[in-house]
Amino acid sequence: MTTHIAFIGFGEAGQTISRGLLAEHAVRIRAYDILFDDPANEGRLMRTAATLGVGTARDHVDAVRGADLVFLAVTASSSLDAAQSCLPGLARGPLFLDLNSVSPQRKIETAARVAPTGAAYVDVAVMAPVAPYLHQVPCLIGGPGAAELLPRALALGMKMELVSDEVGQASAIKMFRSIMIKGLEALMLESMLAASEYRVEHRVLASLKETFPSLDWEKLSGYFIERAVSHGQRRAAEMREVAATLRGIGIEPVMASATAARQQWVADLRVKEYLAGRKTEDRAELVGAIRQALGK
Repeated sequence: MTTHIAFIGFGEAGQTISRGLLAEHAVRIRAYDILFDDPANEGRLMRTAATLGVGTARDHVDAVRGADLVFLAVTASSSLDAAQSCLPGLARGPLFLDLNSVSPQRKIETAARVAPTGAAYVDVAVMAPVAPYLHQVPCLIGGPGAAELLPRALALGMKMELVSDEVGQASAIKMFRSIMIKGLEALMLESMLAASEYRVEHRVLASLKETFPSLDWEKLSGYFIERAVSHGQRRAAEMREVAATLRGIGIEPVMASATAARQQWVADLRVKEYLAGRKTEDRAELVGAIRQALGK
């Protein structure tokens, strides 16, 4: 039986998960993204959808109506508004999967708005970069629809682990992991950029290797900086959500706020323009491009 899937938001996550599902399973996918209606996008995103075999909807309601699974994968700042726009098209039966990297409290609020429609809300925490895994990216799930989702997701080859029937716990795990992971990216970026000023990057990395000999610091340095360069805007938004979560439980988000600031800083530099749009994990090349963006 064909599974009908809707994607609200058709960025990296939506495109990559769709590619994996369409390659291996009998699914029908329709998507809506606000960039579909943006003249500045010049139809590029709609053409990407067509190339993948994904149908394009007129709006949020058109996308979700009749879907078995609805994936909400938009920017953190617009997650609640996007969910609200879907409500008139939802009814009893579909599962509403909220993939956004937002605070547990935001997911609780979103779940409360979805509940009256009869759709079952699922808090989804994506725990790894999507690109290498396609639809099999490891996820933690929770909420009222999680138990129902699990066998259906596994049948589609998705890697999902049920952690709670409460909304918020899956997201809390991701949020507090991000303090470490996004923080390491920001620390590596700052360390290597500063070290480049004195041309001592290799000595700094060698010292890290001595302290933590099981890690390939040369490789990690390029990987961490690339993630910040390519996804700094999204990571900054996520870390602001982390900071809000910490404040909500009475912890001053000193490190989370600093990480958000550094991730936003590199996003604002638009470093990819100095790489001609290429993706690279070469640490020296990345730092060189950042220095160019800074006019050094």
